[in-house]
Order: sequence, then structure tokens, then C-alpha cells
Amino acid sequence: MYFTGGLSLLLESFSIKLSLLLLKYENWVLFPTLAKSTRVYYLSLEFYMGRTLQNTMVNLALENACDEATYQLGLDMEELQDIEEDAGLGNGGLGRLAACFLDSMASLGLAAYGYGIRYEFGIFNQKIVNGWQVEEADDWLRYGNPWEKARPEYMRPVHFYGRVEHTAEGVKWVDTQVVLALPYDTPVPGYRNNVVNTMRLWSAKAPCDFNLKDFNVGGYIQAVLDRNVAENISRVLYPNDNFFEGKELRLKQEYFVVAATLQDIVRRFKSSKFGSTEVVRVDLSTLPDKVAIQLNDTHPAMAIPELMRILLDTEHQTWEKAWDICTRTCAYTNHTVLPEALERWPTDLLQNLLPRHLEIIYEINRRHLERIAKLYPGDHDRLRRMSLVEEGDQKKINMAHLCIVGSHAVNGVARIHSDILKATLFKDFYEVDPHKFQNKTNGITPRRWLVMCNPGLAEVIAERIGEDYIRDLDQLKKLLTFVDDDSLIHDIAKVKQENKLKFSAYLEEHYKVKINPNSMFDVQVKRIHEYKRQLLNCLHIITLYNRIKKEPNKNWTPRTIMIGGKAAPGYHTAKLIIRLITAIGEIVNHDTVVGDRLKVIFLENYKVTLAEKIIPASDLSEQISTAGTEASGTGNMKFMLNGALTIGTMDGANVEMAEEAGEENLFIFGMRVDDVDAMDKSGYDAMDYYNRIPELKQAMDQIAGGFFSPDQHDLFKDIVNMLLHHDRFKVFADYEAYIKCQEKVSALYKNPKEWTKMVIHNIAGCGKFSSDRTISQYAREIWGMEPSLERIPAPDDPRQ
Repeated sequence: MYFTGGLSLLLESFSIKLSLLLLKYENWVLFPTLAKSTRVYYLSLEFYMGRTLQNTMVNLALENACDEATYQLGLDMEELQDIEEDAGLGNGGLGRLAACFLDSMASLGLAAYGYGIRYEFGIFNQKIVNGWQVEEADDWLRYGNPWEKARPEYMRPVHFYGRVEHTAEGVKWVDTQVVLALPYDTPVPGYRNNVVNTMRLWSAKAPCDFNLKDFNVGGYIQAVLDRNVAENISRVLYPNDNFFEGKELRLKQEYFVVAATLQDIVRRFKSSKFGSTEVVRVDLSTLPDKVAIQLNDTHPAMAIPELMRILLDTEHQTWEKAWDICTRTCAYTNHTVLPEALERWPTDLLQNLLPRHLEIIYEINRRHLERIAKLYPGDHDRLRRMSLVEEGDQKKINMAHLCIVGSHAVNGVARIHSDILKATLFKDFYEVDPHKFQNKTNGITPRRWLVMCNPGLAEVIAERIGEDYIRDLDQLKKLLTFVDDDSLIHDIAKVKQENKLKFSAYLEEHYKVKINPNSMFDVQVKRIHEYKRQLLNCLHIITLYNRIKKEPNKNWTPRTIMIGGKAAPGYHTAKLIIRLITAIGEIVNHDTVVGDRLKVIFLENYKVTLAEKIIPASDLSEQISTAGTEASGTGNMKFMLNGALTIGTMDGANVEMAEEAGEENLFIFGMRVDDVDAMDKSGYDAMDYYNRIPELKQAMDQIAGGFFSPDQHDLFKDIVNMLLHHDRFKVFADYEAYIKCQEKVSALYKNPKEWTKMVIHNIAGCGKFSSDRTISQYAREIWGMEPSLERIPAPDDPRQ
């Protein structure tokens, strides 16, 4: 206990010193030029940062020095790193993408700020109890966070409720309830370039006079207790991924981060110091030339009416001038086409919580529809489709439509996704303003997702092509000249096996399951969702199990199949899918006939730190969503960069991965988007596949008949019923193609040399999937900025 406490103190001391070092240089390098350049503000309700210590050491080139220092103290750096809590302020892909973007913006020398909420409780910790997911609160701040610095001098008021008065002097929003936004700054270092940007997260605080209406004892006590109402705004991250939950607290969170951030943006724009030069601006007409606001999905959409409110009510701009400033400043990234994920806020809720903003949204909509009516006279159906206001039993505001109308750029996150947006979801808007629509295929930072998590592979690559690829991932193409080099083939295979041995030991320690490290590590880790089709994976496991049982003496390719991910607490089907996976594992793992030829493990509490362990050890990456449903994916890129082969549908970024590495170097199967569309028109009949494919029927009958749940035969009846009668994602339609493709995977795995050559093709094709490339495109094509890989000497650097 004492030893662990000592390590904790050392970690805190060590990270405080590193963070102070970072804060010392924060944005200093940009001061000479920043007065003339643009600053980008990346607004996101999620930043899934993970741990910071090792990433900071990598980016500051301090790993060796820190290793040596801790060794001299008789301590182990890995033990020190394991004490740090994950900053789990995100649900999955969207939040992790934001974290990668922060790394790339700093590494490319862009003057950029990430703005979000400092959730007291991040994404829940997942426990598996009797096969079921159980949620535990993630109290990640219980021992403090040495990386952050509170900045009370920049605290800002945020208003809610109240009423609107239209006076001769202008519009006033009065009788509001005030919540204070207290900023906490975390430094974001670039990769060895002496640039440090800032992530500013807001924490909600009640003002001292909150609800203190009288001073009798009961009133005073209740008023103090009511402070929780205000401070609950930043208490907890909503745990839904690709699902909209229209709760008032969530809308409060969305407006809270937007209102505080825009006050910060305007303050910094109006008066900033750049070295010895002070720039004072009164007129906001040049705001779009100096400020770029990127909305990460529709969650910060209230930035548009809030900026309009500031320009109209506080700065007294005309509507036309304010709207021009707003649209040229804001840009919107769409992350999903799933209808249940799109935000639609009831007007009643907005009227109560943000009455002035609803007025502004109505006026935006009136002018927008006036324009559409002129372009398409008499087309009332088009007006209905394009309106920001959806009529019905309950009137709602379509936040995606608000973002499109209020932005100068709209982008999807993979080419196929962007094409689907233009052809379907936002077709009407694309026809009116085609110039707004762009694509920005997602990327990942190679610093965390190769150099940090897989140093062995990073070193093998550097030995062949040098270290510059870490800043310019396109240089990985040079590996193609070594694709037949036996020494590279040997070295890459050796690193993979070492990673597998290390992860096998981790699994045996945590899951008490004996792992065959020579088996294929077949991995699907992501949020549990019907569209991601963990159920298709389950059907393959059952089919493989049945085949081994039928022919136990055949030379089967051994597999350890791992599935991990969290289900939203209120998502019944997703939680049942987890229970099915664990139930299949209970049967398969204890079958002596199967032995170590097939093992099934559900990876508990999948998070960034676990991803950094499992991804470098994986052989096969499962990316099997129904074509047209996964916007991009970024896990697929992480596996590819770390030497796993992909089995996947032509969905999201898989399409571009197949282009970059060569389709013959991925295991592509199943329906394309056009096939899915055609099936939607003709009708999908799951029973047809069930009756026609004996192995599929056997697997479904086993699930339905209680083979995997002997104590409760109807445990999975809801899954069976959904798959047979209500499956939006057409699992059975891709079953045969998936099973056949998995047979090809098993056959190739028996030929290690050919397998590794395919791995090299994949790694060599990863250049496009660096978030540096993604951010460079955002900078040049949306924000009007020029990225730079130049390393700037530090102020006290003797090399200056």
C-alpha cells in the first residue's frame, strides 16, 4: 500500500512538472504571427483522451530520460503509467477522433483550441457480472488531475430560462438563471516541435447567490442544496453512442459549453496580447478572418443561434451582417446517417430553457424558407423537407438542418459517407448549395497509435525507412520496396508474436483462460450496437464451433475470438448481445473436444488504455457493419497501422483502406451500399435465409432453444425475434459471404509468410489515414490556414 501510494505521489509530481513545462511554452511560438492568422476552435461535447503521461513523453522526446530517472529511483515506468486514470470524456469514435485531432493540430503548428466539458464522471466503467454488463461510475477525478490548471480568472456566466423583452433599445433576455462556467486548461503538446496548444474544459459552478431568496434557516439550507442543480450540468457524460436522448440536462450541457466558449472566443478576439503587441478590436466584422469554429456533430449546434444572439443583441449588428459573420465563421462535421442518432429538440423545451434562441432559430428558418420558396416556387413538399422546424404531434428543431444552413462548410468523415449525405440525408440542401459540401476522411494520430502503443513495430519500420514517417505517414509507402524482404517479414512477424505473448499473459491474469498465443487473435472492439453487427460475429463463432464438433480431427486454424465494447445503459438489445457473447464463451471455452482451437473472450471495460494493448496484438480486425451505416470508423485504421488484416464490408473508411492497400490485401465481403438499397426496395426476408442455409438455421435454433442458456431457454428470445422479423441491418443477408470469407482468412493464416506480406501491404497503405492529413485538409479547405511541420526553437533552447 505504501509503495503504491509513493508511486501515486511520484506520478503526480512528475506529471505536474511536465504540465508546467508545457504550460510555460503554451502557444508562445505562435505569438509573433498570431495577430495576423486564424485561430481554430474545435467544439466537441466529447474528448476521449485516455492517459496523458506516456503520450506527453513521446511528444516531448523525454521517454528515455524519464525511463532512466525512474530506474535510478528503483521504480518501474510501466507501473507508474498504470496508476494514471483514463480521461474517459467520450463514448467512442467521435470523442477519440477529437483527441487525435488535438494532437495533429498541435503537431502541425496550428493555433487551435479544443473546447468541451470537464465531466466529473466520464464514460462508465463496465463490469461483467454473471455474463451481464453492470455499470459503475467513473470517478476519474477522485485523486485529482495533475495535467489540468484551473483558470478562475476566465470564469464566465451562462444564462438559462427567463423571458425575452423587445424594447426600443433592442432585445433583452431577462430574469434568467445564471450558472458559472469555470475553465480548466490541459496542455496539448505537438510532436517534437515546441508547440503546445490548449484543451479548455468547462466546469459548472453555482454563483454565490444561487436561489438565495430569503435568509430564514430552511430557505438558506435549501438554497445551498439547490446549488447541485446548477453544478449537475458538468457532472456526467451521457453514455449514448449514435443515439439521441432528448433530456433537458443534455440540452443544458450543449448550450453551456457553447455559451461559455463563445464568450471566450469574443473576448480573445477583441483583446489579445501577442508578445509586446496588444491588438484591440471593436468591430466584429473581421471575426471570420481570425476565427474558425468547427462543430463536431450537432451537439454544439447552439453555437449558431448563440453567436447570432451576441451579434444582434450585444454587438447590435444588423441581421444581414450578423448572419454573414456567423455563416463564414462556423463549419459543421456530420458523423452519422442513422435516424435515431440525429438530434431533434422539442420547441417546448427550447422555449422554456432558451427562449431567445428559439426566436432566433425561427427567424433563421423564416429567411431560409423564403429563399427556398423563391428557388422552387410552389414546391411545398421541399419546404417541409428542408425546414428547420419539423411539424407533428410535437414540434421539433432539426439540429442538422440548423448546422447546414448556419455554416459555410459541411463535411462527412469518409468518402462513401459524404456521398451518401449528398445523395440521401441532405440531398435537398446539396442541390441548393453544392459548394458547401466536402469530404474529410477521418484519421488517427500515429504518435499514440503506433509510436506509443507499438514501439517494437515503430522501430522495425524506422530501421528501414527512417523516423520521418512519424510526421509524414505517407512515407510508409517506402515499405513496398521491402515487401519480399525476408528480414522485414521476419521482424514484423516477431514483433506481432511478442505483442501476442504479452497480451496473452494479460488475458490469463485477468480472465483465467489459458490462451494459445499461436492462435489467430480475431478481434472486434467497438461500442455494442446492432448496426456494427456483433451478432454476425456470434453466428460465425457458433458455426465454427459446430464445425469443429462435427469434424474434431480436421486441421483447424486455431482462433481466439475477442469481442469488447460498452452498451448504452438503456439499450436493451445491446446488453442482450453482450450476454449472448458471454454465454457462447461459457459453452465454447469449457468444451474439451474443442480445446484451444477456439476460445471466446468478452473484453471487459474496453477503453483507450485497453485498446493500446489489444490492437498491437491483433491478427484480424472485424469491421463488419452493414454497408452504408458506419460513417467512417477509426478503429479500422488503428488495426491496419498495427499490422492486423481487415475482414470487412465496403463501408465507411474500409472502402478507402481497400483502395490504399489494394482490395486483394483485405478480406472484403458482403453487400455494397447499392445492394442494401436494392434490398430495401425489394424487401428483406430473414426467414428465406434461415430456411435455405442449414448452418445458419442450426446456429439460430441453438440460440433459440437454450443451448447457450441451459438455465433459461428463452433468454435470447428477443434477439431471435429481432433477427428473424425486425432486423434493420440484414445480418442474415451477409452470413454466407462472411463465412466463406472467414474460410479464406483461416487458409491464409496457415501460411505465415504470405500473411505477413499482406500485413506489409496494409501498413504501407496507411499514409492516408493519419489525422495529420485530415487536419491539413480541414485547415486548407475549411479554416483558411496553412499547416507547418517546422520545428520552432524554444525560447531558452541553446540551438536557437
